[in-house]
Amino acid sequence: MQNVLLALPPIYLSRYQLRNSLFEPSVLLVNTLGSLKIGEVKEMNFVLTEEQESIKKLVREFAEKKIAPSAAERDEKELFPREIFDELGKQGFLGIPYPEQYGGAGMDSVAYAITVEEISRACAATGIGVSVHTSLCSWPIYKYGTEEQKMKYLKPLAEGTKLGAFGLTEPNAGTDVGGATATAVLDGDFYVLNGTKVFNTNGGEAEIEVIFAITDKDAGPKGSTAFIVENPTPGLSFGRTEIKMGIRSSVQREVIMQNVRVPIANVLGKVGEGIKIAMTSLDGGRIGVAAQSVGIAQAAMEAAIKYSKQRVQFNKPIASQQTISFMLVDMAVQIEAARLLVYRAAFNKSNGIPYGKEAAMAKLFASDTAMKVTTDAVQVFGGYGYSREYPVERLMRDAKITQIYEGTNQAMHLVISGSIMR
Repeated sequence: MQNVLLALPPIYLSRYQLRNSLFEPSVLLVNTLGSLKIGEVKEMNFVLTEEQESIKKLVREFAEKKIAPSAAERDEKELFPREIFDELGKQGFLGIPYPEQYGGAGMDSVAYAITVEEISRACAATGIGVSVHTSLCSWPIYKYGTEEQKMKYLKPLAEGTKLGAFGLTEPNAGTDVGGATATAVLDGDFYVLNGTKVFNTNGGEAEIEVIFAITDKDAGPKGSTAFIVENPTPGLSFGRTEIKMGIRSSVQREVIMQNVRVPIANVLGKVGEGIKIAMTSLDGGRIGVAAQSVGIAQAAMEAAIKYSKQRVQFNKPIASQQTISFMLVDMAVQIEAARLLVYRAAFNKSNGIPYGKEAAMAKLFASDTAMKVTTDAVQVFGGYGYSREYPVERLMRDAKITQIYEGTNQAMHLVISGSIMR
């Protein structure tokens, strides 16, 4: 097999040059043997590493044994499975992309995306809990935290002995995060937090929250600051639990802060960097949601294939009907394309390549794929697909939220258009 060079001089390209090239790194050099490198960037290779294959197998086995059997019941009764999260922590699955010195597994973001996909294939509600814990709570502490904060907070999060949450959304500040009104006022060696957050995934169950509040009302986007808030803390309470269409065994609660005193030492990053920290954290969160979407779609396709082989109409399995088989083909193509977008965004993140646009693309396409595939899976099942006796109606309900959280898909269009129009 030959390397394919696209009419470019045989020069050694640095990561800086790649970032500023008119072409993406993957376009500059396609090496089918996976033996060449472009600057500091690893070679293009569509085969998972031995480590990634290993984690895929381990997580799938765990999910099928420990998560999937109770998924329907937990959905029906809206039961948050803390015992499952504790076991995920013991298995090392809650700290996949973080260094071992901070309690993590020392793997890359592709391995993390695989982990979320496999968990979500068994239960999407559990998948989003893992994603929020890892991408939105643990990551900003890893990226912006002091060494003391990493040892005190990141280590137990990565080890899975504590659960994490992310408090950004407010009743009147969803996509418009600049409309937040929760405040933090300096009082000696503490900031005093007041306000309300909503749709707080893992809220009330998590021991560690990353919460955003306004420290300077006149500073605009630079007036928000991130804080690490421990649960319990006096004045911190949790209100109503959302009653939802899907991901029903995941918990989203209202966070109520009434004179919550947070030490100055728990300011995450610098004062005024809250919006920056929130937006960069959401970039990673979109990889998690995209991986969750792929897991949902994969589960729906597998269920549809199995059912179509067993369901007999007109004296033959409906899988032999071209109208059905072509629907299954479309599912497979869309899922594979979505998975590659997820892996690309995760690869970029692990290799220090900008990934905001790629994460938005992955989230946009994968969530739309999850919605389309689950809807078609219900159609394959016919009337039975609408019944709770079969899993596809739950998967369809779970899929819808992926088009909404971590930035609506309409917001993803804005993110992507802003990037490609530069």
